[in-house]
Amino acid sequence: GSGEAFNVGQFLEETSPYAWAATGIGLCIGLSVLGAGWGIFMTGASILGGGVRAPRIRTKNLISIIFCEVVAIYGLIIGIVYSARMSFVSPNLIYTRENYFTGYALFWGGLTMGVCNLLCGVSVGIAGSTAALADAADPNLFVKILIVEVFGSIMGLFGLIVGLLMISQASEFTAAVAPAVVSPFVR
Repeated sequence: GSGEAFNVGQFLEETSPYAWAATGIGLCIGLSVLGAGWGIFMTGASILGGGVRAPRIRTKNLISIIFCEVVAIYGLIIGIVYSARMSFVSPNLIYTRENYFTGYALFWGGLTMGVCNLLCGVSVGIAGSTAALADAADPNLFVKILIVEVFGSIMGLFGLIVGLLMISQASEFTAAVAPAVVSPFVR
């Protein structure tokens, strides 16, 4: 062919800043909840399996489930903070440089936070699973492995901080003074 298959600039210009921002918020919450669920699944299965041999571990190891659930709470908190930046602007006044920056910042901040929380949930789930099985075998190992689990859960807190830093320069969506001269590709 004589044309281009995909024009990245056209795609970036014709996609609404609202779409970027909403997608970032959705990824932040969705991936965080996925990471928490995955971690709870791994930890819960090991608590149930180890609890057959040593029933005393069932309540003590619920701290691992709480660590996994905190990952989802981080995602919800950032989703609420990010959604505060989304104020209504008329569709023909949304296409400004500042609004594009806000939309992209919310997208990449949400994606970064979501992936970080997904990996944090998996990490905490693996460490929690190990803590449950080690506690069932030897009660003296629980605190030692719990420390490793705490360090794994701190990754989610780092993701929260990085997510906040990524949008620190982004403002709320604001209307252009006059209708923006937009790309002919924007409909």
